[in-house]
Amino acid sequence: MLIPDEGVRGIVVSLSSQAFLGLEVQDHHLCAGVGVRLKQIAEKARQHGLSGLEFLEGIPGCVGGALRMNAGAMGKWTFDALVSMTVMDRSGNLSKWKSKAVETTYRSCPMLSDHIAIEATFEALPASEGHVRDIMTEFATQRRGSQPIGASAGCTFKNPDTCPAGKIIEELGLKGQRHGQAMVSDVHANFIVNLGGATAADVLSLIDLIQKRAREERGLELEVEVQILGQ
Repeated sequence: MLIPDEGVRGIVVSLSSQAFLGLEVQDHHLCAGVGVRLKQIAEKARQHGLSGLEFLEGIPGCVGGALRMNAGAMGKWTFDALVSMTVMDRSGNLSKWKSKAVETTYRSCPMLSDHIAIEATFEALPASEGHVRDIMTEFATQRRGSQPIGASAGCTFKNPDTCPAGKIIEELGLKGQRHGQAMVSDVHANFIVNLGGATAADVLSLIDLIQKRAREERGLELEVEVQILGQ
């Protein structure tokens, strides 16, 4: 997420209390509250010799955000591993949905634009702990070699069908472009990193520049993946 410097007009609810931090293993299923960090799920699965959730290890977020965005890495998406989720509507009514009954798209779960996810159940496959650890290590190595380690909000733009957004931005010569203390990463151009003290306005300025150049020089409308919330 990117929160504008003016902040948010209204109430922000953080689902970080103990009620949303439960994590249990039941046979080859992992049941998690939406406040559980994705890294915890991957680690819990490894400890119990369960494979298929290794890709979550390097995504710096929680279950709720992963469901809302259908977050993905290493060729897998959150809903690929999801069995079911419990959601609450704006009237406070709870309902449980099988994953196959929920519409999802690339980096989006439309239902969760007006429902709040409460809990999720993921499915994994039995494997040795060593095998799961090896996969997690391999994924972490790939990530360290291809993504910046500095502070960022993750990938800035969704990938168009024709070409990865990072490649497009690099071809536009915008790697290393700075505005204030925000910079288009020189490691992966689809990341805007905070060099220390960057404002939201700095980041938004780079987003605008990239979109303008992609539109004028490539005829492409780059869609922002980062959720911009607030004023």
